[in-house]
Amino acid sequence: MEQLKGITAGVNTDNGDDFLYSMEELKNLAEACGIDVKGELTQNLPRVHSALYMGTGKVEELKNLAEQMEADVVIFDSELSPSQIRNLEKELDCEVIDRTMLILDIFGRRAKTKEAQLQVEMARLQYMLPRLVGTYVALGRQGGGSGFKNRGAGETKLELDRRKIESKISYLRKELAKISEQRTVQRRQRQKNNMPVAALVGYTNAGKSTVLNAMLQTYGGDGAEVFEKDMLFATLDTSVRSIELPDKKEFLLADTVGFVNKLPHHLVKAFRSTLEEAAEADVLVHVIDVSSSQFETMMDITEKTLADIGAKNMPVIYAYNKADLAGIEYPEAAGDSVYLSAKERAGITELTNVLKRHLFKDYVRATLLIPFDEGEVVSYFNEHTAILKTEYEENGTKLTVECNRADYEKYKSFVVK
Repeated sequence: MEQLKGITAGVNTDNGDDFLYSMEELKNLAEACGIDVKGELTQNLPRVHSALYMGTGKVEELKNLAEQMEADVVIFDSELSPSQIRNLEKELDCEVIDRTMLILDIFGRRAKTKEAQLQVEMARLQYMLPRLVGTYVALGRQGGGSGFKNRGAGETKLELDRRKIESKISYLRKELAKISEQRTVQRRQRQKNNMPVAALVGYTNAGKSTVLNAMLQTYGGDGAEVFEKDMLFATLDTSVRSIELPDKKEFLLADTVGFVNKLPHHLVKAFRSTLEEAAEADVLVHVIDVSSSQFETMMDITEKTLADIGAKNMPVIYAYNKADLAGIEYPEAAGDSVYLSAKERAGITELTNVLKRHLFKDYVRATLLIPFDEGEVVSYFNEHTAILKTEYEENGTKLTVECNRADYEKYKSFVVK
């Protein structure tokens, strides 16, 4: 299929540096959707124009630029209201999409599991609901055609009326509730097994999946490596892997969906159950692309999104990734900050040491004298804990171990003072 040509447009209402980055990111999002961005038009205004988003003169300028560049689509940096979309399509005489549509489209393409597909479909339908009347191109028609909106997943009819969409949303909500329940059961099971959990969070393309794979390669663990690629939203599904350290300590590491500036609230709501993995973890590993000039803005956006999903006031380890590209000294750890390069597998040990401090703080060092006829207890400790010292005495085996509080309580009767 021929590549669509596009123009990006935005209104700067606060004169901050964030606006320039937001426009740059919009271009990257458009390119991730296969749109060739041919030009950009911005305007400084105290607030956006209620009917046209931009001033009438700017809209005229935009129309000329779109004609000159033979653009198929004009992409706006903010979420547009249904009336703004209609008015702009009328004025510009070409397709108009906003940042939310772009992100929904990327999520739609990347979603692989049933859960992610349901979540994206629900967010897309909720976004479409108020935008049904009089849109320029058939919203949500499947396949075919060069129009951007024609490639939505799901319904194939042009006449998607409100009632149908609402019943579909209600069906999707029920399906997602079932999956969310399964997830909760899995989490409870893990808590019962006393398995501590760390969750990787951060901006899209910060390197969370690379960190997870680096951990798996360094220490081994249960489960295959996860998909990693240098692109926006490579991960949409939460993957949980168990990591087994050389001293027999074991923990779960969850890889979560990345955040982005102005992440559509419908998507945050739809992905809430997936993101609960982060909210329920014992510690968060905030992975930051320190090579980006905007990494502080990205950190703020991640922290705001985490607050939205109820993952506030949790212990956080800051993993400053891609330090090799930033020209920063690495591997280096100071307090709860680690400078690393996950791609080069440098700094993984330092990160693990900081993680251990958080995840295994309730571990106890104890000496136990286990009678010879209780051999299975010795086997249990050999298999599940770090044995610091083994001595054989006339009454049994004397073990000095480092174990979790639950094991200590369970085998307290063998502890020698």
